[in-house]
Amino acid sequence: MRFAFSEEQEEIRRQVRRAIADGGGVLAARRAMLEDAATDLELWRRLTRDLGLAGLAIPEAHGGAGLGWVEIVAVIEELGASLACVPFLSSACLATAAILEAGTPAQHDALLPPMARGEATATLAWLEAGGDASPAAIETAARVAQGDHVILSGTKRHVVDGHTADLLLVTARTPDGAVALYAVPAAAAGVERRRLPTMDATRAQAEIVLSDVHVPASSRLGGGGWPPIGRALAKARIALAAEQVGGAQACLDLGVGYAKVREQFGRPIGSFQAIQHTLADMFVLVETARSSAYHAAWDGEHEPDLEITAAATAAYCAAAFYRCAADTIQVHGGIGFTWEHDAHLYFKRARAGRTLLGSMTDHRDTVARSLGLGPLGTQESR
Repeated sequence: MRFAFSEEQEEIRRQVRRAIADGGGVLAARRAMLEDAATDLELWRRLTRDLGLAGLAIPEAHGGAGLGWVEIVAVIEELGASLACVPFLSSACLATAAILEAGTPAQHDALLPPMARGEATATLAWLEAGGDASPAAIETAARVAQGDHVILSGTKRHVVDGHTADLLLVTARTPDGAVALYAVPAAAAGVERRRLPTMDATRAQAEIVLSDVHVPASSRLGGGGWPPIGRALAKARIALAAEQVGGAQACLDLGVGYAKVREQFGRPIGSFQAIQHTLADMFVLVETARSSAYHAAWDGEHEPDLEITAAATAAYCAAAFYRCAADTIQVHGGIGFTWEHDAHLYFKRARAGRTLLGSMTDHRDTVARSLGLGPLGTQESR
């Protein structure tokens, strides 16, 4: 398939790029990651209020732009290139997809408009202490209470932007053993949130403790169990993969730029064959990862077997970004290891991203099962 963005989609990319550049790029991310909220509020304001991107995938009937995952990919690739500290992945991708896939029309009417306007953010809280991404690992309990209420109890970890989101979409196990998704206001009594110390400070994660949290039974999104949640996660993995493509491209640009100006033995290091081969390999990884992410974005709108495509793309793009981030540090030599240089920020983002929405091994096993093969085992480091 030959893929090309339309002129309208390219214009969205240019607007996002301008907004990032005007805000300071990676320097703005450096400032934001040291704040308690770990959010570049000015950039988020521009993306939401000025450009209307918080509701990019939300239907027009609910105040959104009514676009799709191709446009999501166009935006988040630019955000990934600058390590932007904004809740786009968590709210505009992960939570929006979960509500659209699992919610009823009435729940869409209630939950999506504030998100589309940028007045509220949401996130999906599904991982628990062990970090197992499978639905079988969900232990948070949903107990039926009097007065048509449900009581939620459990602990969620690694919740992206969970310490600042206004709405938490919480997976829990019902008394009959099914997995359900509940919309829980972050300010509800019994909800405790704590930002976790993480390797990647440019993307905040939180631990959320639910201590007998009472919510109306109507806060359960739909009744489809795990399948709609799994499809929402698949779409979010495609978005994350595109973000990683942007990060990998930024690493390549850093490496090429440095190779042109850094001299050893009276010559630019870019004239050395070892450096040339490294940069050429990075280029191949970036371009193949980009092709994979773009194709998966198209599949997100057209293909029923989205989870398999998303798993393959997630595994490949995560590995490509990690390799490019590591190689750009090697190209830079000693300076690449310092706090002052941006290379280490990309490396930390790449390393943390390999397990953010499921591990690379999980993704590869998903693909293997679709081919009738057994688990691939521990191939995450390859």
